[in-house]
Amino acid sequence: MIYDIIVIGGGPAGLTAATYARRAGKTVLVLEKDAFGGQINWSPRVENFPSHISISGVELGDMLLAQAMEQGADVELEEVCGLEIKDGIKCVKTLSGAEFECRALVIATGAKPRMLGLEREQELVGNGVCFCAVCDGAFYKDLPVAVNGGGNSALQDALLLSEKCSRVYLIHRRDSFRGEAKLVEALREKANVEFVLNASVTALEGEKELEAVVVDIQGEKRKIPVAGLFVAIGHRPDNAAFSGFVELDDAGYALSGEDCRTVTEGVFVAGDCRRKSVHQLTTAVADGSVAALAACEYLG
Repeated sequence: MIYDIIVIGGGPAGLTAATYARRAGKTVLVLEKDAFGGQINWSPRVENFPSHISISGVELGDMLLAQAMEQGADVELEEVCGLEIKDGIKCVKTLSGAEFECRALVIATGAKPRMLGLEREQELVGNGVCFCAVCDGAFYKDLPVAVNGGGNSALQDALLLSEKCSRVYLIHRRDSFRGEAKLVEALREKANVEFVLNASVTALEGEKELEAVVVDIQGEKRKIPVAGLFVAIGHRPDNAAFSGFVELDDAGYALSGEDCRTVTEGVFVAGDCRRKSVHQLTTAVADGSVAALAACEYLG
């Protein structure tokens, strides 16, 4: 079977694209390598998505999947490893050896936060270990938190958290920050922000939830009691399999216009895998609808 549209990635962007494409009468297959719902599954509570005052990430992901399937989208758990295009037909290859064909392709593979590689880090994701201050900062109102990183993202996260949290420890492995000087100066003026420089987080403490981080400061150990650790050391987009068909920037993000079209006819990108200024749940679903409608227009 040759599908009208294959969507690679079963997160919010991909599932929204599938829903929109099915409502336009196109045959759709969604391929996801891990768990449908994507990174939103890591969030114990989502309170910044329109129509839901509060919902767990798993619930929201399940609802997005159910909606796409109710509209008639096919779904498969397969890891994509390659792509071939011949006479306009896109052949998507998977690690299992299965191949799927389509006339238009939406890449919505997302971008995973870089992690510190610490023991129990994965276990504490959503229970103190966070990657988005905009998404999760409000949950730590009046509590002490730490931010790990030295770029603009870490500095901006620390500024945002300083308005909500009782104390913010900004941990960086060097003696100076890579981020903008004006952000550093703004943080220096905050009475509740402490710079912890020349330091690396070496351990996470707490049973079911994070209670403290242990840092190594030039050979000296320091235990810092915190309720949350915001890891801001970058993201890793998952676009390598499509590098021959999609133009990527130096960080591996796919380049496209706001119409989500790429340099290859019939190939579109949506969500956190493409380069853009705002990476949020709402912008991911917006991309999904835009990419799907652009794909439908391409198919005619």
